[in-house]
Amino acid sequence: MSQVDKPVAVDEPAGAAGKVNLLGLSPAKLEAFFASLGEKRFRAQQVSKWIHQQGVDRFEDMTNIAKPLRAKLAEVAEIRPPELVQQYDSADGTRKWLIRVSGGSCVETVFIPDKGRGTLCVSSQVGCSLDCSFCATGKQGFQRDLTTAEIVGQLWLAAKSFGSLGPDGERVVSNVVLMGMGEPLLNFDNVVDAVNLMMDDNAYGLSKRRVTLSTSGVVPMLDELGKHTDVSLAVSLHAPNDALRDELVPINRKYPIAMLLASVKRYLDGLPDKHRRVTIEYTLIDGVNDRPEHAQQLVDLLRDVPSKINLIPFNPFSASQYRRVSNNSLYRFRDILLQAGYTATIRTTRGDDIDAACGQLAGVVNDRTRRSERHRRRSTGALEPVRFVQGETE
Repeated sequence: MSQVDKPVAVDEPAGAAGKVNLLGLSPAKLEAFFASLGEKRFRAQQVSKWIHQQGVDRFEDMTNIAKPLRAKLAEVAEIRPPELVQQYDSADGTRKWLIRVSGGSCVETVFIPDKGRGTLCVSSQVGCSLDCSFCATGKQGFQRDLTTAEIVGQLWLAAKSFGSLGPDGERVVSNVVLMGMGEPLLNFDNVVDAVNLMMDDNAYGLSKRRVTLSTSGVVPMLDELGKHTDVSLAVSLHAPNDALRDELVPINRKYPIAMLLASVKRYLDGLPDKHRRVTIEYTLIDGVNDRPEHAQQLVDLLRDVPSKINLIPFNPFSASQYRRVSNNSLYRFRDILLQAGYTATIRTTRGDDIDAACGQLAGVVNDRTRRSERHRRRSTGALEPVRFVQGETE
């Protein structure tokens, strides 16, 4: 058994019976797996189609695979998606799934239908280590990275939910964005394998323009990304200057805006398609980053960056005291960008009745950082007791 598992299971933990989970193996790793069994590499393409296009999770149902090989696969491998715990359906058509991963924590995945396309927002970590001040996920703390199978498994479960897998299935999920729980570039290897699998013709066959990785700005890993994939890129900017971004997105203190945008331009320059642009995500918060001067600073900041700007009204959640931007400020901000010649869109708030809107995903995190406990104490006023020293508070 170990001779089979060793070359392919390095970043996809074996199941309870020591079996390799084929759901999370990239095309190259799946070929290596079959080679380790003494099988031809084309078997990887056959099995990949059964798993990712037909939605099959039992080897006995793979009818174009010889019975002896099916029996061998059943002994050493499995197709094990994460566990679907609950499905929530919004009045506007948005759908959210609560998905349990190994270890007992849960992540959230959201499907957003809009004007002839369906976008799946996928999580990459259990919680998030970055703690951006306007995001519910960061308030839950952090437990661990998701495996490739747990990332791709979210797409697999969503496609099965809509009946998209199988010979008569119609594609419902047309776009995937890694904008759910977690910072994708801090789970680099598993995320790269996952997005490449999503774009593989023997799996989901999504266009590279329809799979988007969103990052808060982990510059060293962004510089590495272009060596492994040409996925579309989005940057969670949210502020036009370092002083403000230091408060909203703490990783900016390590990788400030100039360093981040230089890395973005290097990534775009390295793509074979020279017409690609980065999507700049900018969450507008009332009285914080929504003023005309902020819009003008953003105009000046992005002048040399091929970009389009997605404005996101802040979606309130219980652990935050920020307020949603007013419509007047939102449209005024957008108009300044449009007048400067930028493509600027406003992200429609969807699924807020099921806490599925942007910035609201929280899941159930077995937090090993104790950050969630600290945030709960602050929100309930359960702060450290005040001590009095010689008539003064300390």
